[in-house]
Amino acid sequence: MKGFVKVLATIFIVVIAVFSVFFIESTNNKKSVDQTIDEWQVLWMDHFDPEMTTEQLENEKGWIHVRADDKTLKRPEGAVAQWVKIKIPAISKESSLLFKKIYGYDIIVKQGDHKIYESHRKYKYAVNVVLLPSDRLDKGETVYLGIQTPNRIGIQSGVYVGDFYNLHNMYVKSSLSDFIIGSSLMFIAFTMLICAVFLNAEYASTWVALCLVILSCGFIMITYSSFLYSTYGEYGKVYVTLFDLSLYILLPAFTYFFEKVIGNGYKSVVVKFRMFQFYYSLICIVLLVINLLTHNQIYGLYRYMSSTPLGLIMIFQFILLIAVAITYAVKGNKEAQIFSIGFAIFAGLSLIELIWFYLKEGYYDLFLWKWGVVSFLLSLIVIMGKRFARNHEQIVEYSKQLEMFNNELQRSEKMEIISELAASVAHEVRNPLQVTRGFLQLLSEKNTSSNQLYLNMALDELDRAASIITDFLTFAKPEAGKITTLNVLEEFIHIEGILIPLVNLQGGKVTVHIPSELYIKGSSSKFKQAFINIIKNSIEALHGEGEIEIWAHGDMEQVNIYIKDNGEGMDPEVLARLGEPYFSNKTKGTGLGLMVTFRIIEVMKGEISFTSTKGVGTEVRVCFPTAIKS
Repeated sequence: MKGFVKVLATIFIVVIAVFSVFFIESTNNKKSVDQTIDEWQVLWMDHFDPEMTTEQLENEKGWIHVRADDKTLKRPEGAVAQWVKIKIPAISKESSLLFKKIYGYDIIVKQGDHKIYESHRKYKYAVNVVLLPSDRLDKGETVYLGIQTPNRIGIQSGVYVGDFYNLHNMYVKSSLSDFIIGSSLMFIAFTMLICAVFLNAEYASTWVALCLVILSCGFIMITYSSFLYSTYGEYGKVYVTLFDLSLYILLPAFTYFFEKVIGNGYKSVVVKFRMFQFYYSLICIVLLVINLLTHNQIYGLYRYMSSTPLGLIMIFQFILLIAVAITYAVKGNKEAQIFSIGFAIFAGLSLIELIWFYLKEGYYDLFLWKWGVVSFLLSLIVIMGKRFARNHEQIVEYSKQLEMFNNELQRSEKMEIISELAASVAHEVRNPLQVTRGFLQLLSEKNTSSNQLYLNMALDELDRAASIITDFLTFAKPEAGKITTLNVLEEFIHIEGILIPLVNLQGGKVTVHIPSELYIKGSSSKFKQAFINIIKNSIEALHGEGEIEIWAHGDMEQVNIYIKDNGEGMDPEVLARLGEPYFSNKTKGTGLGLMVTFRIIEVMKGEISFTSTKGVGTEVRVCFPTAIKS
């Protein structure tokens, strides 16, 4: 539902923007115009002679009276040129004349036998905007326009009369919006290309493809507009060449971007189509270069290869890509959904224009598609930004995992060092300790003096040293012992029997809630040793009265055992170091007890985790794979 609302909001914004432009432009036009000429006479000719006099033109038969909105005027068979006769109204001396749109390659404007405007284009762009200043016009006289072009021909809008400066502003603004949008897109593309230097190869290719798409669209908008042709017409061949090159670059770059961001499609159809586009564009570019070098000697071949086929390829490309995008969008691909929304806006505006274009029988310049392109490019930029955001999240997650693996590696290295140290030293130290204890025990039995106290203390410390060495050996060589199927409840009944006296002595309480049908694989003695160490730590954390809760549950995959106390708890810094060698928060602790516990649980393919809050208590969770009762 939220996605649908976003789509509607986006479409609404685009529609409002388009109609705002229409409204502003129409308002400015009304302010700029004093009078509009919307009817004139037309004469069709089978040849074009710019030197015909006005007398000769008047003697010609076949003048037709037409209006600006006349849809019935058609070019007669064999006609190659058109003369237009317009009666200038009696206007003020300062008034000028603006022809906002004339289709033609060659245009002559005469008043009497005096030429007041002349334009001959050697390149294939037929839209002209002609502004005749007041100093070139005789008010109340007739103006004759001679026009020649093989395709669309004639005046296709009203003729405006008004102040020169107002009409000049209207003349500039008529196509300036296209120039501004195109320039903005080019600026964005060049800025993005600079940023591509700092990307690695994996992302740089997709980024550069998007830059080429935006850059090509910018060039197409500028070179499609009549602004440059009317203002700097001497470079018209350059503009037409840039327009064609931009199209040839746009299509494969767009497909490549789609391929990298959305996907290859069924049986890599997008990849295959992109390769076809690449070779087709390459052939067209080669023909374009040869045509330029030979001064249009192969223009017919070039147009044959690049005109109709290019249009069909574009139609097929849009159908293919939107079909693939919808397929991925239905599967939950977010990038495909955004692409589909942007393309829907572009296709919708383009469809409206195409319908209007055919209703006008081709006498209409497409411009709504530019706003569709802007919306579509925004969706592509959003897709790319979303991918970078996701990649950033992946990098952050990878960094966290790397830190965790690094900590685990350091821990493993420490454990390995201690294991090697324990294996090499423990046996050697244990033997002299046993001998020393034996002699001290003999002395203690025969000695009745006051030194008896010191001998007993020495024996206790030797026993403590022997216990530490035993822990070292258990850690260094954690023998799994005899592996059997253990009933968790039965094991804890034995553990409870061992530790109840210690708990009662401390003034605490132990409660056990474990189902009778939980089984794991392991050594009974090692299992007891590990959990006795954990529970003893909980008992010591009580410092008197308190409660220790033990419970468990399981499923077909694992058994979870919990031990929770309401003792003093631990700070996060202490919690993070549990299991480290020689780390203990007890006065006489060595940290080996938890080390051995961790190692036993690890050997039994289990996992252990701690959660604790200072002053509240600690909870231990131990997980083992579930075993089937034998």
